[in-house]
Amino acid sequence: MSLSTRVLLGLGLGILAGLFFGESVAFLEGVGSAFVVLLQMTVLPFVTVALIRSLGGLRKEDAVALARSAGAFLLLVWALTLVVVGALPLAFPDWEAASFFSTSLVETAPPFDPVALYLPANPFRALADGVVPAVVVFSVAVGLALMAIERKETLLDVLRATEDALQRVAAFVVSLAPYGVFAIAGHAAGTMLGDELLGLQVYAVAYVVAALALSLWILPMLVVAVTPFSYGEVVGHARAALLTAFATGSVFVVLPILAERSRELLESREETRDKRGLVEVIVPIAFTLSSAGKLLSLGFILFAGWLSGFPLSPGQMPQFIATGVFSFFASTAVAIPFLLDLFRIPADAFQLFLVADNIVGNRFGSMLASVHILSITLLGACGTAGVLALRPVRLARWAGVGVLLIVAGLGGTRLFFESIEHPYQGYRTFIERERLLPDADARELASPAGLPDSATPVLAGIRERGVIRVGFGADALPYVFHNETGELVGLDVEMAHALARDLGVRLEFVPIAWPRMAEHLDRGAVDVVMSGVAITPQRLEAMSFTDPYMEVSLAFVVPDHLRDDFADPEIVRSLEAVRIGVPRLGYYGDMLSRYLPQAEVVALDSPRSFFADPGEIDALLLSAETGSAWTLIYPQFAVAVPGSGTVKVPLGYALRRGEPDMVEFLNRWILLKQRDRTVSELFHYWIEGVDPPGAAKRRWSILHDVILGD
Repeated sequence: MSLSTRVLLGLGLGILAGLFFGESVAFLEGVGSAFVVLLQMTVLPFVTVALIRSLGGLRKEDAVALARSAGAFLLLVWALTLVVVGALPLAFPDWEAASFFSTSLVETAPPFDPVALYLPANPFRALADGVVPAVVVFSVAVGLALMAIERKETLLDVLRATEDALQRVAAFVVSLAPYGVFAIAGHAAGTMLGDELLGLQVYAVAYVVAALALSLWILPMLVVAVTPFSYGEVVGHARAALLTAFATGSVFVVLPILAERSRELLESREETRDKRGLVEVIVPIAFTLSSAGKLLSLGFILFAGWLSGFPLSPGQMPQFIATGVFSFFASTAVAIPFLLDLFRIPADAFQLFLVADNIVGNRFGSMLASVHILSITLLGACGTAGVLALRPVRLARWAGVGVLLIVAGLGGTRLFFESIEHPYQGYRTFIERERLLPDADARELASPAGLPDSATPVLAGIRERGVIRVGFGADALPYVFHNETGELVGLDVEMAHALARDLGVRLEFVPIAWPRMAEHLDRGAVDVVMSGVAITPQRLEAMSFTDPYMEVSLAFVVPDHLRDDFADPEIVRSLEAVRIGVPRLGYYGDMLSRYLPQAEVVALDSPRSFFADPGEIDALLLSAETGSAWTLIYPQFAVAVPGSGTVKVPLGYALRRGEPDMVEFLNRWILLKQRDRTVSELFHYWIEGVDPPGAAKRRWSILHDVILGD
């Protein structure tokens, strides 16, 4: 079998294995990750060596001529491809989406520094850190400098030998592709949820539509519109190369065919015949630089942002385009993780990209890259020969049909997926969650009424009764709430169970009113309040607190269409007559008044009043962690964290004043729970929505659900 056949076989067998065995093949993730690392190993060294050698081997006059012709058309093709990339969101259906809290939401993104990104102070560090744009700029600079040196053949031979060695290593890694693709596809098919699979179909169809439009119309018709060649000559001569690139998923293997077909076309016209020698220069350089096939993969970043609930804002698009073009000088396996991290999109989206790239990206992208190289070669040679001619009628037809193809194709994709029933699953995913850790002997009381007053020290009282009374407030998502079955669940509910187990006592949950928290603690109706309670100066005057067991970040919850406005500090400060709801956080409400003196702060008893009637209030001040939980219930809202100056809010457990023994005990107990990773495990589960192994609902599989009937 050919390598491409074995890769296809590995892909198919991996999908079948995942569907058959389900989550039993989750161990394949490690094999797939190792294969990806091997793919990335030689990419940046190869790019460095290839760019230096290709540019350094040119004569100055050749470089000037190519820069004026092929270089200009390369920029034009990049621009056309980026326009298509920017149009890809037209294919994304208007599905309701929300996600659990992600730390990328509140992480301070480093400011966009083009100097650090594009100008390497230390090229070796740029290579080690995988800063692709800086590596490319360094390689181009060395290549241009080498161009002016006369005695360079020995160095070029060394670089050529190094390039060949790197290609041999890469070829060995590629020979492992059937096994790596099997592992990646098996893990994805065995563990991926239905929503992810359906979302991936959206990207795959949109990518194919865009790739076909660019390959079969936009790029070849651009050549036809300004050169002496016809559409039949351009596409007909390249048909074998395009089919071979599509079948193998590799542009490299068709480079000789592309060069031969380009020479044949140039030789077929007397006015371009003497420029056929430029083919040997243009083809390898066009192959080395970012192709349209690679650049189209930039659309995955837009897709991943849409799918994960972190879409790129219009203000981020210039940085996205500038960084993306330089990043894609290297392999997509290097560029995609770099861009996901740069734009704070959850990194696990990269696994989706690997699956999509193996299904459609490799083949349609390779076909598009082949058309890209052919087009740049013909346009550059014709430009150098001076035979380019503007034909307004052809250009108008080219532009009109191209726009129609993109709009109709991507718009039709959106309409198709919107016609498919796609019920929102975020609410059920959140409300159906069950407790993660072992339970204590617990019950929930109806109210604190009837509980006797107690002046006994809290720790001694717990020992005497054999019961710890834990107070909780209403609407304290995701710390305390009732799930679909009416069971009391949440992060602090789990912590209360753990505390009761460690004390060896029974557990009683007591609902309290937030304004009467200190009163219930003072009279001993509850021993401790564990309900995501923020520590504020006003509360410190009325009660004691443990050391913080976690910190959360203040944010705004706003209707979806206002997210970008409230995420920009300058826009927020410029808003006039804005009304912001603040539930139970007087201290932070005062801070808000200082931050936004023009805003009207509206005190709310519960966040529910904001969601029930959002027209009265423009935004709600909550923590990003709590706000994300509410948006799972109300997906038409989003969390906006303004700028990089995130305000951290400490959460602690409240006790009545004058209980040093209980405060000391709880402080040491919290430290133990942090050290044994209980707190972080509960944070991942209740706030980030990450299911630990064995805790998530088992994915459907043929073995368990059809054959064994589990």
